[in-house]
Amino acid sequence: MQKEAIYHRPKNNFAYAYDERTLHLRLKTKKDDTLSVTLIYGDPYDWKDNVWQYHKQKMLLTGSDDLFDYWTTSVEPPYRRMRYGFYLEDESESLVYTEKGFFTEQPLDTNDYFSFPFLNEIDVFKAPDWVKDTVWYQIFPERFANGDSSIDPKGVLPWGEYPPARDNFFGGDFQGVIDHLDHLTELGINGIYFTPIFKAKSNHKYDTIDYLEIDPQFGDKETFKQLIKACHERGIKVMLDAVFNHSGYYFEPFQDLLKNGEDSKYKDWFHVRSFPIETKPLPSYDTFAFEASMPKLNTENPEVKEYLLQVGKYWVEEFDIDGWRLDVANEIDHQFWRDFRRTVKQIKPELYILGEIWHDSMPWLQGDQFDAVMNYPMTSALLDHFAHETISVETMADRLTSLLHSYPDNVNEVAFNLLGSHDTPRMLTLANDRKDLVKLMYMLQFSFPGTPCIYYGDEIGMKGGADPGCRECMIWDKTEQDTELFDFLEELISLRKSHSAFGNSGSFHFVSAKDGVIQYKKETTTETLLFLINSSEVSQSVEDLSLSNETTSLFGNKFKPNTALTLEPFGYEIISL
Repeated sequence: MQKEAIYHRPKNNFAYAYDERTLHLRLKTKKDDTLSVTLIYGDPYDWKDNVWQYHKQKMLLTGSDDLFDYWTTSVEPPYRRMRYGFYLEDESESLVYTEKGFFTEQPLDTNDYFSFPFLNEIDVFKAPDWVKDTVWYQIFPERFANGDSSIDPKGVLPWGEYPPARDNFFGGDFQGVIDHLDHLTELGINGIYFTPIFKAKSNHKYDTIDYLEIDPQFGDKETFKQLIKACHERGIKVMLDAVFNHSGYYFEPFQDLLKNGEDSKYKDWFHVRSFPIETKPLPSYDTFAFEASMPKLNTENPEVKEYLLQVGKYWVEEFDIDGWRLDVANEIDHQFWRDFRRTVKQIKPELYILGEIWHDSMPWLQGDQFDAVMNYPMTSALLDHFAHETISVETMADRLTSLLHSYPDNVNEVAFNLLGSHDTPRMLTLANDRKDLVKLMYMLQFSFPGTPCIYYGDEIGMKGGADPGCRECMIWDKTEQDTELFDFLEELISLRKSHSAFGNSGSFHFVSAKDGVIQYKKETTTETLLFLINSSEVSQSVEDLSLSNETTSLFGNKFKPNTALTLEPFGYEIISL
């Protein structure tokens, strides 16, 4: 056995409390190097005649990527504490792996083993239950719908008659969203994620002027309350975007800093590197990227921290929002987010806290900060295979398998799964107008563990390149909408809601990935579904479906045991086993 590749650590994604009674344990080994893994475990205080009373339990191979195999099991220790190790076998040897290393004979001293000291309920990662069954829809308010022309900003352009630019306005507002809620309800949406709605100079509003005021181009607070009420009456949750990493150039404290320099009472609200304040060629203060109009806030400053915590609290208390999406969340200190979670969850325990982090996010997902992050690793794996065609189907499956084993299951279940947003080119554009490929990406997105999100307009086939191209006005003329794509997504959402194994329950694992075809199973205690997706341009025959009797797919097709299935180019099937 390749000992150097065997890895376990008694925390994070390798050993965690799934619920108040259950521990999940994982072990990583070199791919195809180990035949079987058995968990050795017992209570550290359970001895009889000076012999430790341990138990054994086979671990399941729950996934493999290009380098590693992942072994998983769950245990309910009766006294919520446990010492444990792993018994590994290959064709020529067997080993016991513990905290103290490798043994040819099982150690007798429990101090040699890994330790899970005690399963404290307060340490269990808990996200709101409703998130698992939510299908999100992201709205960029300035470009969704203009419902009240009386509040249009100066210089507003006719709806959709000009290409989007970084400095033009079309007058999208809250009333426009209220007017088109039927569109979302018909699609099956039950969650809206709004990009920032607070007073700001730009059309994207990520340069906040006042965190406690709504931008007048969107409406007033009364209209926003009406929007929240209308959404809640339809069973739609509402999540707002919090830009706490940086403010806008016209944020009053920053204007005071520009005016008074070192004498400003707000100088410690920001990260100033030198005085006098300079904005060109590079700002003399920390910013988002190098954007002089977005000065970075010092969230370690007690006054800044208190101000932003009150902002987070205000919109929950006064407007009953259901979630906060946190912009550039990984550049803010961890202690701020711990205090933020404590503050807003005291008001509304079922509030969803979503961080924008594009990379490994385990430090933020231990139950004391975020409920989830935006799942860009999933996004890139799907886009790299289906749209960019830079990786094979095997590599895509490897990356997704590695991703799922990088986090606890209860974290994966509420991950925010997106394929496009206001920060990325639209799916159809990336896929070079190949709608069949877009459908396959949606199939995987909606059946992958987590909570899926649709970027406004993607459901009707809108196109657009990188910012600002991905921010065109929503098309409301039915004759210009791709209603067939809309119907396809409506069906996926319906299947997700009506089939437990399609949705966010049970296990997910790849059966195979080759010749452009991926097979993966989703299983619950009551249902098993086999998904087959052909991303190649030729028909593919799948020989062994392991069917025990005749079965019908979710799309009404019948299959018999010992018969091959032919997948058309870019075809798909979901079989109930």
